Amino acid sequence: MSSCNDVKNAITNSILKVASNVSSYVENPNKDMTRKRKFPAETVLSYLISQGSSSTHCELIDFFGFSDDHPSASSLNQQKAKLKPEAFEALFREFNRSVVDLNIKTDKSTNKRYRFIAADGSTASFYCQPGSDTECYFVSEGHSMKGFYSIHINAMYDLDNNTYTDILLQPVHEKDEFSAFCTLVDKHDYIEDYMDVFIGDRGYCSYNNMAHVVKNGHYFLFRTKDSSGRGILNNFDFSCNDTFNEVVTLSLTRCNRKDVDIRKGTHRRFICKNINFDYLEYGSRDVFELTFRAVRFMLPDGSYECVVTNLPPDEFPPNKLMDLYCRRWGIETSFRKLKYTIGMMNFHSRKPQYIKQEIWAKLIAYNATELMIQLTAIENKRDRKYQYKVSFTAAAHLCRIYLRLTTEIDSIDVTALLRKELIPVRDDRQFKRLQTAHFRKPKYFCYRAA
Repeated sequence: MSSCNDVKNAITNSILKVASNVSSYVENPNKDMTRKRKFPAETVLSYLISQGSSSTHCELIDFFGFSDDHPSASSLNQQKAKLKPEAFEALFREFNRSVVDLNIKTDKSTNKRYRFIAADGSTASFYCQPGSDTECYFVSEGHSMKGFYSIHINAMYDLDNNTYTDILLQPVHEKDEFSAFCTLVDKHDYIEDYMDVFIGDRGYCSYNNMAHVVKNGHYFLFRTKDSSGRGILNNFDFSCNDTFNEVVTLSLTRCNRKDVDIRKGTHRRFICKNINFDYLEYGSRDVFELTFRAVRFMLPDGSYECVVTNLPPDEFPPNKLMDLYCRRWGIETSFRKLKYTIGMMNFHSRKPQYIKQEIWAKLIAYNATELMIQLTAIENKRDRKYQYKVSFTAAAHLCRIYLRLTTEIDSIDVTALLRKELIPVRDDRQFKRLQTAHFRKPKYFCYRAA
């Protein structure tokens, strides 16, 4: 994998592979997608990946090269109704596997090879026919008293390669980031000889999440409440006014009897019935031992933060853990690109089934764009004030056109075009973070660009 053409070949081959087995991803296997039409399965898959934020009518004209024989929006909807969202999920996984040789980078400062995976969630809001889907319907006093429809996206994000490795979609009323994290960790595509480090904020710090990572033989790094607060580090003899780096071993039990056999030197923690823990049944006398490091470090502003991790202390001292956790912000900025640049704020459908199709398609477009940016070599001169990188906004537009099945591989010198779309790298810029989330309603269909 060494050029942008290889990315196009990978996505083309992935589309054709899924389309060749389309009977596994349609509502009626013996009927749907069996006849030859203007919109076969591979064209539908390619179209949704390259779809922009304009109206469906304009997007179809653009996709079919301004041909007067292009299919109608109605025919597109009929074909989408036959496909399950699992078709796009299969395409996402097939594409990720086909570029796995590019998605591996070695941390040269350590003896082992690590992949740093950030976990976080975001919501995708859309309009739907009233009463047609109660699972995704949500009313919030601070956002919209009339209510709106929303799907929660639980994501895993590779911080080295800036690509999504997996997601799990949940209706807004079934949002559960704890269970979603455990599911994603258990079915994660691990790479041989590489150790994955799962990084999460305070919303992911739980014994169950730690246990799932440990059982899979990998590492975690979670931010947690301070030792003086009511969190995991409470009831330990840790300093509240200084830094610390301590190794603790917990004996987790779901039986509150004193005669439960606890190994000497460990700290007993009882997990009540209302808390999920998948490796112990409630009332059982079994014990689950969990060992991790509790680290408290000072931030540049003089405040303190606490993290828990099972990373080896010789390779990851406290200062490196602080830098590593700061890198988690990459998944936050990726959500902004995914929504506002790739276009996941502007859905072209109303039914949740079609919304899920578009979400998977946008993720594929995002990953392909980031891969093509990485494959574009930039010559940075020393006498310049700034280092330069490819503009993601310009790259997203170029890749949307270049990755279509209808675009010939040699018809566009996409590498040369990307080298012209440069912006300065300003890593030292800082913006004040909003204290409250800024909610935006999805845009009505009638206000799309005509």
